[in-house]
Amino acid sequence: MAKVLSQEEIDSLLTSVKDDEQSLALDPGKNREKGVLAYDFKHPNRVSKDQIRTLENLHANFAGHYGSTLSAVMRTIVDVDLVSVDQITYAEFIMSLVTPSCTYTVQMPPLDGVCLVDFNPTLTFSFIDRMFGGNGKILATERELTGIERSVMGKLAKKLYLDLKKSWEHIVEVHIEQVSFETNPQFIQIVPPTETVIAVSFQIKLFQSTGLLTICYPYVSLETVILKLSAQNWIDSTKKKNIENDRQINANNLGIVNTELTAELLKTELKMREFLKLQIGDVVRSDKKIMAPVEIYVNNRRKYVARPGLLATKRAFQIVKIMNEEN
Repeated sequence: MAKVLSQEEIDSLLTSVKDDEQSLALDPGKNREKGVLAYDFKHPNRVSKDQIRTLENLHANFAGHYGSTLSAVMRTIVDVDLVSVDQITYAEFIMSLVTPSCTYTVQMPPLDGVCLVDFNPTLTFSFIDRMFGGNGKILATERELTGIERSVMGKLAKKLYLDLKKSWEHIVEVHIEQVSFETNPQFIQIVPPTETVIAVSFQIKLFQSTGLLTICYPYVSLETVILKLSAQNWIDSTKKKNIENDRQINANNLGIVNTELTAELLKTELKMREFLKLQIGDVVRSDKKIMAPVEIYVNNRRKYVARPGLLATKRAFQIVKIMNEEN
């Protein structure tokens, strides 16, 4: 039940509001200070907001693909949502990881350097429990993975690489190769601690358990393609990809169409009286010479001009001209 304020409490609240308004009027600079953001000149933002948005679009696309993949593997609905794309130092990123962890180092040529893929322990044990017939319950335990558990997570990681590769195709075609598996993030030194990295975080929901999946890109890896990480380039590449997909779909659909192909060897005119008198062994003369090219029809429409001949023991035609709408 809501508490009813007394008149004294109401008067006290109104008085405090008036005091705050008077203090802001006397010192207007106090209000402006609230909108001031500190800027660290030692660690400037090396990736622009436009490029960050492109990375967000790229990994939001990946989240949809990987969610479908996990749902098929786990035989239940798995939600993968993009949480954030942060620009931090490598030391800050390592401190945010849990030990023991399930962390993979990968190479993504033509991107330089090594990238990280980290599965949160809560998420890892939920996947393992589900893969072995459980309901994906949260296991309150802190231990390293066994050999069998590492094999199971390795298969899920390989599927992640395939979906991540498809998402990067809009920007650049990458080839993802796993380098190592680590359980202690403190031992992973892919770049200096003060180096800028892009940490992409995903929230994965499986039944009642929720865990984080994190992908870390050092700035040196993105530097080679940083100019391509623009909104306009993302839109253009997406349109180009859609056009290519449509072309491939149309080509596949047309590839199974059955059509009639005929060749007209000769053409002549006969009177009905002459036609009725034809017998076996009679010769019908034509105005077309024996070495003259013949016309090829596709579904009763003239499409090609060809020369008759033999290919091994079969009759064949060699196309010498393609007819168009003009001729």
